[in-house]
Amino acid sequence: MAEHKTSLDPDDWSALREQGHRMLDDMFDYLEHLRERPVWQPAPAEVRATFQAPLPRAGSDLAGLHRTFMDDVLPYAVGNAHPGFFGWVHGGGTPVGMLAEMLAAGLNANVGGRDQVPVEVERQVARWMAELFRFPAGASGIFVTGTSMANMIAVLVARRRMLGLEVRDAGLASMGQGLVAYTSAAAHDCIAQAMDLTGIGRAALRLVPLDDDFRMDTAALEQAIAADVRAGLRPFFVAATAGTVDTAAIDPLARVAAIARANGLWFHVDGAFGAMAMLSAELAPLLDGIEQADSIAFDFHKWAQVPYDAGFVLVRDGELHRDTFAAAPRYLKREPRGMAGGSPWPCDFGPDLSRSFRALKTWFTLQAHGADRMGGAIAGTCALARYLADEVRQRPAFELLAPVALNIVCFRYKVTGMADGVDADDFNAALVADLQEAGIAAPSLTTLRGKVAIRVAIVNHRSERRDIDAMLKGLEELAAQRLEAAR
Repeated sequence: MAEHKTSLDPDDWSALREQGHRMLDDMFDYLEHLRERPVWQPAPAEVRATFQAPLPRAGSDLAGLHRTFMDDVLPYAVGNAHPGFFGWVHGGGTPVGMLAEMLAAGLNANVGGRDQVPVEVERQVARWMAELFRFPAGASGIFVTGTSMANMIAVLVARRRMLGLEVRDAGLASMGQGLVAYTSAAAHDCIAQAMDLTGIGRAALRLVPLDDDFRMDTAALEQAIAADVRAGLRPFFVAATAGTVDTAAIDPLARVAAIARANGLWFHVDGAFGAMAMLSAELAPLLDGIEQADSIAFDFHKWAQVPYDAGFVLVRDGELHRDTFAAAPRYLKREPRGMAGGSPWPCDFGPDLSRSFRALKTWFTLQAHGADRMGGAIAGTCALARYLADEVRQRPAFELLAPVALNIVCFRYKVTGMADGVDADDFNAALVADLQEAGIAAPSLTTLRGKVAIRVAIVNHRSERRDIDAMLKGLEELAAQRLEAAR
């Protein structure tokens, strides 16, 4: 009886090599000529229908699948690689990162543990981050999907410090009564989500009011902590934000650190994108106090331009971090030699046992470009934000809605007196949708003090003044069309 073939490798490696080169060249062409494309475009119904087909029972030609990708996927992505993409806080990626991701996928290493050099690469990045944020030698760090997961890990480590090792077995039902935490009213909702997912609950998170610059009001923080202590509750955690999602405001980190120390709280910094300002000598002083944090969460896939996904959590007390997650089931038994050596493993510092080689694309990005060049690119996006703010101030049709702390500019089109019956909030929301659908630029929306704002987050290293100018011109022209139609 003939042996049944189970391998999924190709019969013709030469043909695969030729097709692979074609696919790689297509992605290089895409990245090289991004500015010639629309930032975003809605997918037609017939394209969406392509992805309604049933499960394939037989294989398909790789060249045909590549054509489907080029025709029906690539043109209809969200567009964050494009220099005109200014929505939310998305990094643009780099060709170097793309190539490193290809290498990692080919290696297909599971970096949950075992004695292997991919784990050493991750450890080296962790040491680099400890150096960058001036953490001690005993600090620990691991890659995760993103800052949402990183923030949750920080809450769990803080919970472990507050309640002791026994909380891992006893749980919160018997030990967690009265725990409360604090963050600013401008913090990302993933802080509240972390409270939810860790079993402490959203109701135990106090949202501290903001000052005039959209930062955490530290006097209000102290008052909230004192009130909870008087009520017999147990404050254990405070999360400051380095670069809020709405305006990129930076909470007074040094002051929050002092309040945390005085009250025995874990001091965490959600630095999803803003923490990477430490790479810039120009911007790093804005983060004064971050070096005092007990933990920091951030994403390499935002301002550091590493391809998605590459989140990270850095913890000052590496032993406490390990005690929060480490387990020793029989199938993960460690040995002094062989493949089961090399302990501790990354899976001892987080909930994931199966882990991709995220560290490689980050390692390549830092090595290929260097911290100084990356910091220069970050500072450049902030310079573009100041340029945009100046342009907004000079144009009577626009109004600035928030100070520009880093790289986010919030403004809107003034409608008052221009047309009867036109609601300013609805108008600005429709204007952003018009701009996106025109493919000119892609800002997003937020609401600041009751006003809908056009929110421009300049994160992409490819963005230039001409992209800002094109967006403003597009907004003015589309607004004129809307106002004319409303008359």
